[in-house]
Formats: sequence, C-alpha cells, structure tokens
Amino acid sequence: MKQIIFFSLLVLFAHMFFITTSAQSPAAAPKPAPATPAPAAAPAKPLVPSLPQSPSSDSSSGQDIIKILRKAKSFNTLIRLLKTTQIINQINAQLVTAKSGGLTILAPDDGAFSQLKAGYFNSLSERQQKELIQFHVLPVYVSSSNFDSLSNPVLTLASDSPSGYQMNVTAYENNVNISTGSVNATLTGIVYSDKTLAIYHVDKVLIPLDFSKPKALAPAPTIAKAPKGAKDSSSDDDQGETTKATSGAISLISLQGKLFVSIFVAALTILI
Repeated sequence: MKQIIFFSLLVLFAHMFFITTSAQSPAAAPKPAPATPAPAAAPAKPLVPSLPQSPSSDSSSGQDIIKILRKAKSFNTLIRLLKTTQIINQINAQLVTAKSGGLTILAPDDGAFSQLKAGYFNSLSERQQKELIQFHVLPVYVSSSNFDSLSNPVLTLASDSPSGYQMNVTAYENNVNISTGSVNATLTGIVYSDKTLAIYHVDKVLIPLDFSKPKALAPAPTIAKAPKGAKDSSSDDDQGETTKATSGAISLISLQGKLFVSIFVAALTILI
C-alpha cells in the first residue's frame, strides 16, 4: 500500500515539475516586421500640358500625322500646307527610316496662321514655303519632360547648314518658349506623343530669322576702259583740231584788220 502511495506521489511530483519547467521556458522570439519598400522615383514632370482633345491614347491613329491633326481639330491650314508643299511625304519617309531618333512637330493651329499678314504665305517663293513648314519640325524626338535638355541653338528640318534655320528653346517650370529671332512663341499643349513621334501645339507660326536677313547686293557693273593708246591718240587728235581752229581764227582777224586799215587810209585821202 505504501509503495502505491509513494509511486503516485512520484508521478504527481514529476508532472508538476514538467509543468513548472514548461512555464519558465523562454518565449519564442517575435518575428521581424516586414521591411518598408523604398518609395519609387517620381516620374519627370511634363513641361508641356496635355490637351483635352489629345488622341495620344488612341492607337487607331498610329503615326498617321494627318489623321492625328484632323482628330485634334483646328489644324486645317497646317494640314493643307503639309500637302501642298509635299513636306508630309518627307516627314513620313524620315519617320520610317529614323525610328531611333524620331521627330518632333511644332504645330501652329488655324488661329496662329490667321495672325499672319494677308497673303503672306503666297508672297513667299516655292522654296521658302517648303522651308517654312520644315522649320516647324525637329529631326529628333523630344518628350514633354525633356525640352530642358536641348542645347541651343536647336536645328530644324530646314537647317541646311550649321548656321541656318535655327531656334532657341527655353524650358522652365511648366513653360516651353521658342524664339526664332523674328517670333517668340509658346508650346501650349501636347497634341500627340509616343516613343518616336511628338506633336505639340504652338501658339504662333514660327518665322525663321533667315527670311528677314537682307539679301546680298549684286556687284556694280564694271565700265570698260578704253585702251591707253586709243585714249592718247584721241587726245592728240582733239588737240590738233583745237590748234587748227585757233590758227584759222587768228588769220581771219588779221585779214579783217588789214581791210579796216585800207578803208581808213582811203577815206583820209579823199578828205585831203
């Protein structure tokens, strides 16, 4: 009996010891809080605002410049001039062959063209008409947030030399201004933009400074000089004629003097 009681007490004691040991065991270490991800870099702020009617999100237009301008509206004059000067063909060809560089078109609307003097465009030569439209195209793609990276002076599609048909672009805050030397204009919105083609609305027609430079004067015509021998001979002849005339005049005066003396002597003889 005593053995049973002793064994029961031993089991109870072992059970209590196990419970106490488990209660005093250290708690599991807390899991570390998940790391906070670093904030993503903010995208570059556009320097040119988007226009409400911009079809840039409409993939149906593709890179059909005429279709894009028609959907944007108010660019009917530019569309007509692109076609009549055939510059649209040059732009499309260059856009296909220069996918890496792309193009940027500065598009004046109908209101900008109406600010020109009546008949201004028709007063230009055919070559100048083409150059005027080419002057509104940059041979590189410029995104709306990248105008401040351009180096002045900026070349255009009309630039046939490093010193001709250039413009200066100034970008600050939310403004992009363009100066041609004849016109100061502002980009007012994005008409279209993808990775290789950008079209921006500009509030004035960009007139190149080259159009107002004075033309070089034609050299004055050269008067042919007579040969020196002929000139000397002519002078000698003139001098000879003058000498003969003088001698003749003197002879006539002498004859008249002799006649007067004879008449005077005859009159005195009669009186005496």
